[in-house]
Order: sequence, then structure tokens, then C-alpha cells
Amino acid sequence: MNKRIDLHMHSLFSDGELLPSELARRAYKLNHEAIAITDHVDYSNIESIVQIQEAIDDINANWDIKVLLGAEVTHAPVESIDDLAKKAKELGADIVVVHGETLNEPVVEGTNYAAVNSKYVDILAHPGLITKEEAEIAKKNDIYLEISARKGHCLSNGHVANIAREVGANLLVNTDTHAPDDLITFEKSYEIALGAGLTKEEAMKAIVDNPRKLLGDLLNES
Repeated sequence: MNKRIDLHMHSLFSDGELLPSELARRAYKLNHEAIAITDHVDYSNIESIVQIQEAIDDINANWDIKVLLGAEVTHAPVESIDDLAKKAKELGADIVVVHGETLNEPVVEGTNYAAVNSKYVDILAHPGLITKEEAEIAKKNDIYLEISARKGHCLSNGHVANIAREVGANLLVNTDTHAPDDLITFEKSYEIALGAGLTKEEAMKAIVDNPRKLLGDLLNES
């Protein structure tokens, strides 16, 4: 049975509803191999991401699920995105996500462009009407584009899938979990990928191969 990897989740250390351990336990019961807890950050709270490291270490030492420390740079000025992503990595973040130009929120124009040009960013979340140029840069810099399971953010999934296919950019399916009911099964993530217009082969690549490629050796670290 395929196991799911979800690299975009929020705990109650930002605007989520669950403790890191609750996220991990619910994900484990839904047959997840790995999750990243990527709480929202800007300059006001970037230092706080380390608060959950002990909880993550405890989970990884005792449960059969890999939990990764992450951060989501959110609604920051475009001029600050690269530095915030760098700081997150320096503080120990394994996965840095940037809150892209979703159709659902008034994200500053230029956020997508700043994100894909940062060597510290791993994932551009829900990138809305991302341009072909931005997707090409993402591909060049090994930044993964997100197909989102989240209400509102999912409105542009079809566009993101088409642009990614055109330029050969890598896709992931993430939930952007904030509440218990946001977590999904492997089967549901596959349906969401197909609903975005991906072929069966492309869908499996987005939900199996690409997250494993992005994590690499991190999956096997103790």
C-alpha cells in the first residue's frame, strides 16, 4: 500500500488547531510516511520555529512516521522572502515553503517570482496564476510547485498543472492542513491530482516520486 507524504501543514504554533504530536498521530493513522510542519512566519516570529523541534525529535524517536521541521514564509514583502527563507534554514528548517499568489488571498504581486529565485525555498505553495517564466525558474532551481487540496487555494490547480507540464516543473500535492478534517488519504490525494488535470502517471509522480525526491536522505535520518 502506498504511503502518503504531505509537506505543508500548520500546528497551533501558527494558525492550525493541533499540536505537532496530534498532527503526526492523525497523519500516521491515515498511512502517512512523512509530514512537514510548516507554520506561518515573517520577521515577527521567524525565531519561534525551533519551539517545536523537541516535540518533533520525540515523535521521530518513538513513532513510525517521519516529521520534519518547516516554515511557510507568508505575506511577507517580496524584498524579504529570500532572507526569511535563509533564516528559516539556518534555524533548522528542513522544508521552506513560500505562501504563493493564491487566488484566495491578497498576496503581494511578485511573491511567486521572489520565491522561485531563492535558493533557500523548497516549495511554492498554491501559486495561483503562476506564469510560464516563473515555472521555468522554479524548474531550474529545483523548487516544487504545489497542487493544493485546500478550499480556495485549489481554484488554480488546473492552471498550475498545465503550466508545470508545459515547462517540466515538478509538482507536489499538499493539504495545507489547519484542522483535523484537512488531512487526507493517499487515495484522496490521487483524486485531487487527477482533478487538476494530471494523467495517472503524472499524478503518481506528484504524490509518490516527487516528494521522495525532494526529501532525499531526510526520510532515512534518525
